[in-house]
Amino acid sequence: MKIKKVICSAGKTGFFFDDQRAIKAGARNDGNFYTGKPVTPGFTSVRQAGESISVLFLLEDGQMAHGDCAAVQYSGAGGRDPLFLAKDFIPVIEKEIAPRYESLEITSFRELADIVDKMVSPTTGKIYHTAIRYGITQACLDAVAKSQHKLMAEVVAEEYGTKVSEEMIPIFTQSGDDRYLNADKMIMKAAAVLPHALFNHVEDKVGWKGEKIRAYVEWLRNRVVEKRPCPDYHPVFHIDVYGTLGTVFENDFKRIAEYISELAEVAKPFKLRVEGPVDMGEKQAQIEALAAIRRHMETIGTDAEIVADEWCNTFEDVRDFTEAKAGHMAQIKTPDLGGINNSIEAVLYCKEHDMGAYLGGTCNETNRSAEVCAHIAMATRPVQYLAKPGMGVDEGYMIVYNEMARILAVRAAK
Repeated sequence: MKIKKVICSAGKTGFFFDDQRAIKAGARNDGNFYTGKPVTPGFTSVRQAGESISVLFLLEDGQMAHGDCAAVQYSGAGGRDPLFLAKDFIPVIEKEIAPRYESLEITSFRELADIVDKMVSPTTGKIYHTAIRYGITQACLDAVAKSQHKLMAEVVAEEYGTKVSEEMIPIFTQSGDDRYLNADKMIMKAAAVLPHALFNHVEDKVGWKGEKIRAYVEWLRNRVVEKRPCPDYHPVFHIDVYGTLGTVFENDFKRIAEYISELAEVAKPFKLRVEGPVDMGEKQAQIEALAAIRRHMETIGTDAEIVADEWCNTFEDVRDFTEAKAGHMAQIKTPDLGGINNSIEAVLYCKEHDMGAYLGGTCNETNRSAEVCAHIAMATRPVQYLAKPGMGVDEGYMIVYNEMARILAVRAAK
């Protein structure tokens, strides 16, 4: 079967693009807006509407394969590709990439994905934006699955030598700024990992001694104990602090480890993970910092974990953080890795090298990219999979839960 035509449509994502540098520099919330001027190139405001591009492959037999190009909320930060706007990149796809796929025979996913993931633009001389490679490789996977009359998870498992999970992958839900009301939603739905909590501003959310995070973790522990839907509900607490502990403790890695250990005691009986404790501004320094914090945590003997996020963007980054033991878990932020083939390989690499694999992404994705990644999760079995898109809990949780449930039901019926 061949790909007959490639079609693009501009779309919206489930959240926003936020200028992380401006927020860290002091931009404040004003309702759903932020005050102040943007700092990162390409932004016209500190927060602006997220955009996506749907890429549709019309197949010879009339079926339509579909993927969505999307970029992370904090585009242009932490070594990532720049802001992704549909008007800028639809012409690139139509003029430079579509001709490579139209009239092409559908073979394997890996072969089709490699085309766009390794292509160099004749205009820029560089590989394509991560968002472009992300969406087109989703369409490639869907096209192979439709041509073979299989689930996308089954295609991944067959090509990468894995086995599709026979149970749900634990779902990690994120609250955004509404960390109290949304935590209640997570508890009610019995989310396996919660709440993210968006601790991205020292004065307003973290506290200059970390006291605001500590108070929130204590509240969350008590809330789960009081409101859990069943006695055996025992979620993992996973909070993202966006490097702010480095600011609070002046990058004293031993003190940061001690603080995380103290938080873990507050969280008990629930396990604690802290994502992005520091942001050192560049990759090698970030690796050394997270490795040092992990070593101090091991000396203390805490069962808390830290999660690598900033500066851990590509497959090569995931490999480098893993080899250096820079953290206990790596977030595989799917849009940042470009082609979904790289996310698949990153999960498998982490699992082979004693690093927790968190198949993540961003609130700024779409329902389609979340569904495709659910198939990757079921085929590769990471420790946890992010509920996405959005920060409202219900929508993202529904999308990924239901897609994984469909995979289980279809395979059971077969």
